[in-house]
Amino acid sequence: MSQKFIKAQNKISTSKAYKKYFASAVYDSRFIGTEELSDFIQRQASVKKSDIKAVLQELGEAFKHFFEMGQKIKLDGIGIFKVGFSSIGVEKVEDCNAQTITTRRVLFQPETVRVVVGQEKKENGTVKQKYVNAITMLKDVIFEETHENAVGKSEGNGLTHDSLTPNPSPVGEGNDNGNGNGGSDE
Repeated sequence: MSQKFIKAQNKISTSKAYKKYFASAVYDSRFIGTEELSDFIQRQASVKKSDIKAVLQELGEAFKHFFEMGQKIKLDGIGIFKVGFSSIGVEKVEDCNAQTITTRRVLFQPETVRVVVGQEKKENGTVKQKYVNAITMLKDVIFEETHENAVGKSEGNGLTHDSLTPNPSPVGEGNDNGNGNGGSDE
């Protein structure tokens, strides 16, 4: 299996990336739920599905508990989760309080690994490695072009066969299918 994508042209005339083409992710219309995730993990490990389900169901409560304590959560092989929020700007420091917080969200920073992609020999005989930081979970994911706008029938990913207009990223380049709001995090 592979992550599917379609080619899409940015048709937002005010964007820095206007008329450029981007690969845009195509997703299945259904989510993988606790049941299917538990079943998959059970096949990979020597733990019963019912135990895995119980742990996954408690994971949300555990996250909430540690977020309320101002903690970041690091899951090995996955990444770091932390609370983020936007706030209304106020003129006086004493007016800045919890009531000015408008949008709450969970921020996710995926775990990365350094992957060597080449090397360069310098004039002095030393070798300089060229590398990229790859997201651990995506390092070996294969990408494949499709001509379908959805695997199954997807709920709007910002693209249609007619317009093929990607959702612009916050800086107007590329397509991450994110919402790119301008609030401040943390």
